[in-house]
Amino acid sequence: MPHFSRLTDIITCSLSEILNSAANPQQTLHEIIEEMREGLTACRRNVNTSTRNVDRLTKEIADYESQVSEWKDSAKTALGDGDEDSAREALRRKVEVEDLIAGLRPELEAANSASQNMLRIQKALEARFSEALRKLEEITGASPAFSAATVSAAENFAAPQSRASDVEAELEALRKELGN
Repeated sequence: MPHFSRLTDIITCSLSEILNSAANPQQTLHEIIEEMREGLTACRRNVNTSTRNVDRLTKEIADYESQVSEWKDSAKTALGDGDEDSAREALRRKVEVEDLIAGLRPELEAANSASQNMLRIQKALEARFSEALRKLEEITGASPAFSAATVSAAENFAAPQSRASDVEAELEALRKELGN
C-alpha cells in the first residue's frame, strides 16, 4: 500500500509517526524509501524538463531580440537609401517580433518560477530521503544491507558537491563565531 499520494506528502510526513504506527517498522521504512526514490526520480525529471524549458525560452527570446535589431538596422538602411516603404515594412516586422517577445517573457517568468519551485521540492525530498536512510540505519543498528535499488538511490541522491562546500563554508563561519 503506498504511503504517499503526492511528493509534498513525503516532505510533510513524520517518519517517526508512520513508523510508530507500523506493525513492521523496518519493512515499512524500506517501502517508504522505495517510494521516496521513485518520487525523487520523478522530481528530477521535472526539474530537468523545467530547466530545459527555461533554456529554450531564453534562447528563443534572445534570437527574437537579435531579429528586432536586424529589422531596425534594415529600416535604417532602407530609409538611408530613400526607400520609406521598405523602412515602414521593416519597422512593422520589428514591432511584430517585439510583440512576440512581450508574449514570451511571461512564459519565461512562469518557467523560471516552476523550475525554482521544482528545485526546492527536490532539495526537500533529498533531505527527507537522507533522513529515512538514517532512520533505517537506527532501526537495524548498523549500516543496512540495502537492496541494489536503494544503494543506487543513495548514490544518485547524495547531496551535490555544491551543498557539501556550502556546509564547509558554514562550518568555517561557525568556527570563526566561536573563536576556534
